Amino acid sequence: MKATQKLHDIGQSIWLDNLTRGLLASGKLREYIDEFSVTGLTSNPTIFDHAIRNGHDYDGAICQKLQQGKAGEELFFELAIEDLREAADLFRPIHIRTNCEDGWVSLEVSPLLARNADGTLAAAKALHARAGRPNLFIKIPGTSAGLRAIEEAIFAGVPINVTLLFSVAQYLAAAEAYLRGIERRIAAGLNPNVRSVASLFVSRWDVAVKDKVPERLRNKLGIAVACEVYEKYRALVDSARWQRILSAGAHSQRLLWASTGAKDPNTSQLLYVQALAKPFTVNTMPELTLKALAAHDEFGDALHGDADAMLSEFAKVDIDTDRLASKLLGEGVESFRKSWRDLLTCIASKAKRLKAA
Repeated sequence: MKATQKLHDIGQSIWLDNLTRGLLASGKLREYIDEFSVTGLTSNPTIFDHAIRNGHDYDGAICQKLQQGKAGEELFFELAIEDLREAADLFRPIHIRTNCEDGWVSLEVSPLLARNADGTLAAAKALHARAGRPNLFIKIPGTSAGLRAIEEAIFAGVPINVTLLFSVAQYLAAAEAYLRGIERRIAAGLNPNVRSVASLFVSRWDVAVKDKVPERLRNKLGIAVACEVYEKYRALVDSARWQRILSAGAHSQRLLWASTGAKDPNTSQLLYVQALAKPFTVNTMPELTLKALAAHDEFGDALHGDADAMLSEFAKVDIDTDRLASKLLGEGVESFRKSWRDLLTCIASKAKRLKAA
C-alpha cells in the first residue's frame, strides 16, 4: 500500500498544490486521484504564470478570448475558471461521497484586493457564481480586511479557503470570522452548511529563520507552530460554541497545512508531511512532494512533542514568533501581489506574441 493511501486512511486529505491545463489534458490529475489518493487541489497565479509563459497549452484559448475583446484579469479568470470547472467535475464524485467534506478546488480573488474588504467580498461572490460549481472554494487572505470579507462571504453562502495564515492568533481570528458568519446564518434561519478551510503556511517559518538559529533548531519552527495551532484547532472544535453550530447543521472549518514542500535541500522532502500527519486535516502538497510520498510504503509517525517547549527554545534565541507571524503575513501579501502582477504581464506578453503571429 502506498504511503499516500495510508495517510488518507488516518483521516488526512491529500490535495494537490497545482493546476494547469496540461495536467488536465494529459490525464495526470485523474491518475493522481486514482493512484495517489488525491481528493482536492488548490491553484495559484505562479503556477498559471509558468504554464502560460513556458508552454502552449493556453495559446488557443488566449487567441479566442483576445478576439472576444478580453484582456488582463478578465482573460485570466476565464482561463482559470475553465480549468477549475474541469477539475471540480473530476472531484465531484468524491465531494458527493464525502457529503461535501472533500473533493474541493480553490480559486483566489485578486491579491490586489487584500486590503479592500468590500472589493474582496464582491469579487468572491462574483467568482463563485461565475464558476458555477458547488465544490469551489474562494481563497481570501487572513488580513484584517480579508477577515471582514470572510465573515460576510460565509454569511452570503460562499465557501471560503482562508489563506496566508501563520500563527495561532491568525488562525483563531480566521476561525472567529467563520463562526460569526455561520452564527449569523443560523440566526437568520439560513442553511448553516457553508464549508471552509483555514490554511496555515508552514515551511515559510523555517525559511525566515534559517540563518538566525543554531543547527539544532533548523527546520523545526514551522512544525512547532503548526502543532500549537493544531492543539487550538481541536480544542475549538470541541468547544461548546462550536458544538452548538454543529448541532444546528453546520460543519467544522477544517485546518489545512499549506506550504508543505521542504525548502531545505539537506532535509527530507517529506519532513512536513511526516510531522503533520494529523487526522481531520488537509495537506496541500506540491507535485514533487506528492510523488516523493507515493514512492514510499510508509511515511513515519506524526510528531507528538511539546509545542510550547519547542517554541520556548526559539524564544531563547530571540525569535519573536508573534512579530515574525505579522511580518510573514505582510510579506505573503506582497509576494502574492507580485505574482499576480507577473502573471498579468505574462498574459499581456503572450497575447502580443500571439497577435503578431
